[in-house]
Amino acid sequence: MVRRGLMLFTDIGMLLYWAITAAMAANLIGVPGEWLFKDYHDPRVMAWNWSFFPLDILLSVTGLMALRMEAIGHANWRVMASISLTLTFCAGLMAIAYWLIVKDFDPSWWIPNLFLMIWPLPFLYALLHRDTV
Repeated sequence: MVRRGLMLFTDIGMLLYWAITAAMAANLIGVPGEWLFKDYHDPRVMAWNWSFFPLDILLSVTGLMALRMEAIGHANWRVMASISLTLTFCAGLMAIAYWLIVKDFDPSWWIPNLFLMIWPLPFLYALLHRDTV
């Protein structure tokens, strides 16, 4: 039950993040500068951020598919959930590595990315060891 809630929260949150980011890129909405990460408007930082798009969409799509497959009793839901949880961990890890390299320790970006890194681990372990999750 906890895993399902965390997956749903993460997957919908990630899709929402990218919808807002795309709307900002299209100049449909404005977001206060203090809500953005350091150097957000630098073209290289923007490219770094957009480099996460395929990973984040894939983790969300596979997560939502896993939840649907589990709900209908499809036998391969564990495979899809394992893919989603692994990609979620990787997305958080990549962002944390970047913040470390640039020596930016803003908790407003570290906390969500540590969350992405940490919460999948016990559930991934359980899935891989066929424990009940």
